[in-house]
Amino acid sequence: MRIVSLLPAATEIVAALGAGSWLVGVSHECDYPAAIVRGLPRVTRTAIDGSQSSGAIDRAVRAAGAAATSIDAALLAELRPDVIVGQTVCDVCAVGGDALTRVLADWPERPRVVTLHAHTLAGALADMHSVGQAIDLAGEAEELVAGLRYRLNRIKSSHPPTTSHSPPATVVLEWLDPPYVAGHWVPELIAIAGGRDVGNTPGARSVTRSWAELVALDPDRVIVALCGFDVARAQRETGTVADVDARRLFARGVEFLDGNAYTSRPGPRLVDAAEKLALMLG
Repeated sequence: MRIVSLLPAATEIVAALGAGSWLVGVSHECDYPAAIVRGLPRVTRTAIDGSQSSGAIDRAVRAAGAAATSIDAALLAELRPDVIVGQTVCDVCAVGGDALTRVLADWPERPRVVTLHAHTLAGALADMHSVGQAIDLAGEAEELVAGLRYRLNRIKSSHPPTTSHSPPATVVLEWLDPPYVAGHWVPELIAIAGGRDVGNTPGARSVTRSWAELVALDPDRVIVALCGFDVARAQRETGTVADVDARRLFARGVEFLDGNAYTSRPGPRLVDAAEKLALMLG
């Protein structure tokens, strides 16, 4: 079977199912597992220079709109995939469903398309089942999801609610210029890890808030997990924020998490994120 993945989460799911060798093409952002994706053709490209500052990237994304990421249609045809895994969650970092539909419109024999659209942990696990079924590894998907659920339950049970201990009020920032509070599955991860997300609600999209609003939330913990950035980049970006209210917020103490690896991708490593958050919030 020949599989093309159009987003990092899909690549990680396929690899976790034991089918990494079936991948014949991946997105420009796929970087894990490195041993599998290294050397594979990149079927998407971005018009955004990721080396720019957060503010410059945000402005470029807004200016580019849906054109921020595109498909190499000729390469995709050359790869002759049996299955393509795409998404409908975010058009900024990955190709959306409409763009893929246009590319495939004239294909005489269309491959099977699996569309991931999770906004919650349950949705992410359901997407893993969908990928497994599409590539004839439904049993492996059942085992993968069961293992992830077990780990999540273990994390949650290690932080039982008590009357004497209030879960730490937590804000997770996924962007700094402008400030975005992480949504989707992140508030659930915080709850499982023993915290209380005061910035967003489970399943809701990430949302912008002013620094003054964030200070007013009076969080006990501030976690910076920037979308697409590792810890070192997040620390550099945080150091450049000059807003007075932002500095007041950061003065409370900041924890950093690799948002690129753990919170931005609705794949198996969301459970790793919960484990890391539990250590931060414990």
